[in-house]
Amino acid sequence: MYIYNVTINVDESIQKEWLAWIHKHIPEVLDTGRFSSAKLTQVLVDEEMGGITYSVQYRAKSRKDLDNYYKFDADKLRNDSNHFNGKFVAFRTELKIIKEF
Repeated sequence: MYIYNVTINVDESIQKEWLAWIHKHIPEVLDTGRFSSAKLTQVLVDEEMGGITYSVQYRAKSRKDLDNYYKFDADKLRNDSNHFNGKFVAFRTELKIIKEF
């Protein structure tokens, strides 16, 4: 099992609009069939740069699903956020689940 984590710091001026957008975006990512579930969280740390930070964690069953997301879906879905350019910063992390307790 893999987690594809996207951490996004959002400028406060677009927070409400971005939250409305991400609530539509996450189901679109799930509709690719590459992920079995997603979790949207707010990071509870004050950032020096300001803004509000969120994390979206998508769960993939296999490395192949994750690779196929990058190959076939990621660019188009990432481009859907272009209207927020300059108002957010995102970075992505891949995690491999070793064991769940």
